[in-house]
Amino acid sequence: AGTPGAKRQGGSAANAGGPRPAGESGGVVEVLRRLGRLEDSRQRGAELFRWLVSPVPPGEFLGRHWERAPLLVRRGDPGYYTGLFSTADFDAALRGGQVDFGTHLDVTSYSEGVRETHNPSGRALPAVVWDFYQNGCSLRLLSPQTFSSTVWHFLSILQEHFGSMAGANTYLTPPGTQGFAPHYDDIEAFVLQLEGKKHWRVYSPRADAEVLPQFSSANLTQAELGEPVLETVLEAGDLLYFPRGFIHQGDCLPDAHSLHITVSSYQRNSWGDLLEKLLPAALQMALEEDVEYRQGLPMDYLGYMGVANSDAVDARRTAFMEKVQSLIKKLVHYAPIDAAVDQRAKSFLHDCLPPVLTQSEKAQSVYGFPARWQDGGPRDVDVLITKDTEVRLLRHGIIRLCNEEAGVMLYYTTENSRVYHKEEPKFLEIDPEYTDSIEFLLSSYPNHVSVDSLPCETLDDKISLATLLFEKGILTTKKPLVQA
Repeated sequence: AGTPGAKRQGGSAANAGGPRPAGESGGVVEVLRRLGRLEDSRQRGAELFRWLVSPVPPGEFLGRHWERAPLLVRRGDPGYYTGLFSTADFDAALRGGQVDFGTHLDVTSYSEGVRETHNPSGRALPAVVWDFYQNGCSLRLLSPQTFSSTVWHFLSILQEHFGSMAGANTYLTPPGTQGFAPHYDDIEAFVLQLEGKKHWRVYSPRADAEVLPQFSSANLTQAELGEPVLETVLEAGDLLYFPRGFIHQGDCLPDAHSLHITVSSYQRNSWGDLLEKLLPAALQMALEEDVEYRQGLPMDYLGYMGVANSDAVDARRTAFMEKVQSLIKKLVHYAPIDAAVDQRAKSFLHDCLPPVLTQSEKAQSVYGFPARWQDGGPRDVDVLITKDTEVRLLRHGIIRLCNEEAGVMLYYTTENSRVYHKEEPKFLEIDPEYTDSIEFLLSSYPNHVSVDSLPCETLDDKISLATLLFEKGILTTKKPLVQA
């Protein structure tokens, strides 16, 4: 659909003016509350993604835009993102005393083609930060999920839908200024305009090597850019998406400040990144199992191979090349694809934010357990799970079974930190006989199952496994556990 005020030689735009669709009540907090009533975390993720790109259907977005082309959504609804993050939340984070320059906050400027960072050392005190802003500097708050429970909740739902870490930064820019030089990123970017407005220009990748790049670019000059494929002014409630590799720059108009949050995902999540892990493992397995990979190279191969011999016509070169190609082709039969995927999943779980529980989930989990100190001693400490207790996973995406040299490991996210990689990966070593029960819990989700139905050998094993998983926050019960 055409959109007034948007210059487009590529990409596309959608206009969502007018009343919201039925069931789309205003504000992010209400959206999250509504999603909390859905039993299946996979459905929560899908519905939040649908809301994020609305009114463009998710299937159309994935088919036409994801990793392909920018998308502009003009909603004409300043309250669409209400409650997600605000300048008041920014100020509260500063006043909380936990924000440090460089670690959590960057002070930047871009003027006459020069990008500068102005970070002092130490604590980002409000008086210093707001003085920078007043003097025309942009403020980038890194990982606002550390400071905002709503952003944490929002990203923790989206990450399961993406199957890849969902991160965020917020950008507060004074009127009439620009904080960053043109550049491209190594993430899929969703720009959510929260307050004010901002002028954006987006440019296509300049060469095939910059399409879906593995790494972000250095700062670019205006002379390197060419013509934008999309130019627009984002207003509160609007969305701009662009794939990794698309160059972009945003500047504020003279009459308004801008606050936006960029939600990101799919960093280093390509086929090539999988193969980086898979191919060395396949080669190691081939060396162990196939003598052909252990046979020696021809004694005279240095005489006819190498760059110096690359133009030579020699039957020995042809045979050498065919041998290498044959070994590479055969390597696929030794590729432990599922194991490599599990290792990527293990890394993803380490990246993940911990889940945010609804009130009912909290009451039915270890986090709502009534253990306390009272009248000189502990009370209600014992977790009394029986064969009739009905349980299920807290979320579908919070665990991953991995077969490793040391044994069968169950990785989980419930004890992760909101600070990226502050904690080491969390895992339990599982007796191999319990793997069927873990798989049963995964396949049964989101339905509750009785502890007695777990495929363990003995009732004691069933109760022991369920109790262990409950105490780690991985399982919830259908009804809150109470002291007998």
